[in-house]
Amino acid sequence: MPIFNRETLHKILKEIIGNDNVYFQPPESAKLKYPCIIYSRDDILNEYGNNTVYNQYCAFLITVIDHDPDSEIVYKVSQLPMCNFDRHFTSDGLNHDTFTLYI
Repeated sequence: MPIFNRETLHKILKEIIGNDNVYFQPPESAKLKYPCIIYSRDDILNEYGNNTVYNQYCAFLITVIDHDPDSEIVYKVSQLPMCNFDRHFTSDGLNHDTFTLYI
């Protein structure tokens, strides 16, 4: 069973960033305010025993977007349990740091 659900994850991400700029699967037309965190479900990992699923983890792709290349938000997200840093890239003058988080 997951330690927490998506709604709890949303609250945790809002606490980390310190504002309401946390978006779950925002539409392309959404006007984002920076810095922000965008997240979406990325995968479901099943653990099997006796040909049945006995444990299941939901993987979320989390992206921190900030003008600051040394954003403290990145380091706070990286400290979440079951969180792995994936990569960093810049686009349109904004820094993007992506993570995979399993809940």
